[in-house]
Amino acid sequence: MSSIDRAALAAAVASLPERFKGAGGTVGVMKDGEVIVREAWGYADQDAGLAMTPSRLLPICSISKQMTCGVLLDLVGDPAAFDDRLAGFLPNLQGRRPTVRELCDNRSGLRDYWALTVLHGAHHEGVFRREDARPLFARMKTTHFEPGSQYSYSNGNYRILSDLLEDQSGRSLAELYRRHIFEPAGMSAARLASDTALPLNGTIGYEGSPALGWFPATNRIFWTGDAGVAATLDDMLAWEGFIDRTRNDANGLYRRLSAPTAFADGGPARYGMGLAHDRIDDIAITGHGGALRGFRIRRLHAAAERLSVVVMFNHEADAHAAALFVMRAALGRPSSPRNGAPVGEGWAGTYLEPESGLSVEVITHGNAVLANMGGGAEVLSLGEDGAARSVGMNLSREGDGLRLERPGDNLRGLAARLVGTPLADIAGRYWSAETDSVLEIEAVGPAFAGRFDGFLGRGPMHQIRPFAGDVWKLATPRSMDAPAPGDWTMQVRRAASGAVEGLTLGCWLARNVAFRRLV
Repeated sequence: MSSIDRAALAAAVASLPERFKGAGGTVGVMKDGEVIVREAWGYADQDAGLAMTPSRLLPICSISKQMTCGVLLDLVGDPAAFDDRLAGFLPNLQGRRPTVRELCDNRSGLRDYWALTVLHGAHHEGVFRREDARPLFARMKTTHFEPGSQYSYSNGNYRILSDLLEDQSGRSLAELYRRHIFEPAGMSAARLASDTALPLNGTIGYEGSPALGWFPATNRIFWTGDAGVAATLDDMLAWEGFIDRTRNDANGLYRRLSAPTAFADGGPARYGMGLAHDRIDDIAITGHGGALRGFRIRRLHAAAERLSVVVMFNHEADAHAAALFVMRAALGRPSSPRNGAPVGEGWAGTYLEPESGLSVEVITHGNAVLANMGGGAEVLSLGEDGAARSVGMNLSREGDGLRLERPGDNLRGLAARLVGTPLADIAGRYWSAETDSVLEIEAVGPAFAGRFDGFLGRGPMHQIRPFAGDVWKLATPRSMDAPAPGDWTMQVRRAASGAVEGLTLGCWLARNVAFRRLV
C-alpha cells in the first residue's frame, strides 16, 4: 500500500475547474477510511447565483446500477432465484433467455433500451414515462449475441431488475435502496429521483461549451434501477467509507459486488454487478460513471490502496478523465507520454466488422493509430510486433483487413476493408420486425435524411451520410439518454438484381437491427 502524494493531489484538485471547464463541480478523495479531499466550485444554478457545495444533490445516473445489484444480493442472495420471472418481461424473445446474473453483468445480449428509443420514434426532448418501459421490452424478439458470450452495455438489464425487485418484495425501489444501501452506508441525503424532469435541491445540469456558453439541459425521461439515484458528494464519500469499513468482511456487500467474473467460455470479464474492472498501471480499480444530459459523474476505488476518488459535474466535461487524473496524482503516477513505433502505410481506411455489424474508421497520426467503432476514437500505440493496442482494443493487419479484438467485450473478428462510394438509391420506407417500427428515408437534394416512426412517436429527421462500400452512417448526436448513440452503421442489403431490399442498422449499444424495404 502506497502513501499519498499530498502536494501533487492538492495541485491536481486545484486545477480541475480550469482543466474541465463548466458550470460547477465537486471532488472527494478518501484514503484509509479518511476523507482527505472534499471540494466544490462554481455554481449549481448560474442564473440564481447558487453556489455548488458538497451538500448539493446531483443525479449519479448509472452509478445507481451497483446499488441496484447490491439490493439484489442483500435481499435475495442468489440472482438465479429470479430467472423464471424473466419470461414475463420478455414474452416474445426467441432463443435462450438471459439469466438475471447475465443482466447484472451486462452479458444478457439485450439491446440497450435507450438506444432503441431512437428506432421506436422517440424525440430527444420527448417524454419517456414509467409505463413505456415494459412495452418496449415486450417487443424484443432477438438478442444481438448469445447471452453470456459477450459484454454489451445495456441499461434495460437494470430496469428489468428494478421491476423484479419491486414485484418480489412488495416494496418500492426507493424503500429498498433506503433499507439496503443508504441507511447502512450513512448516505443521509441520497434518494431515488426517477423523474429527470423534476428539480433536485437547486442543482441545474448544463449543456454547452466554453465557446458556445452554458444552457440548462432538458430531461424528460423516467429511469429506475439503471439510474435514478440522486446523491451529494457527502453521500458518495459515505458510500466509499462503507466500502472501506466492510473491506475485510468475507460477506461484505461491495466485496461480493466486485468479485471477479467470467464469460461463458471462461475468459475473464471486465464488468460485473454494475461495476467496471480496470487498472491504473499495476493497480486494480473498480468503479463506474454516470451520464445524463447536463451531468457527468465518476467514482473509482483502488481496494489494495484503500483509495477512492469521486468527481461530480453539473456539465458534460469528462468526469472519467478527471477522476483518473486525480487518482494518478494521489498515487504519484502522472500520466506518461504515449510511446509507440512509427505507423506505416496501410492502416488508414474504412472497415466493417461482420459479427457486430459495426463500421471501423481508422486514421493515423504520428505514432498513433486512431480507431473509431462508433463509441468515439480510441488511441492505439503500435508495438514492436506490429500490432496496435489500447486499453479497450487490439488491432493487427491481416491481408487488406484488420484483425480486431476487444478483450473487455469478448469480441474478435476480421474487419474487412470497404472501398468505393455508396449508391444513392436508398430513399424509401423500411420496416423492422424487431422493433415494429418504420424508417422513412428521403433525398433532400444531394443529401439524405431519415426518421423513425414507432410506438413512441414520429421522431426527428436524422442526417444520413455516405461512409464507404454499401455502408452509410445515420447520425444521432442527441437522444433521450446521454451520451447519445452517435453514428449508426447502416448496411444496405441488395437482391441479386442489385435492387435495395433492406437495411441493417447498428450502434455499439444496439447492433444488427434488420429493416425490410416496403417501397
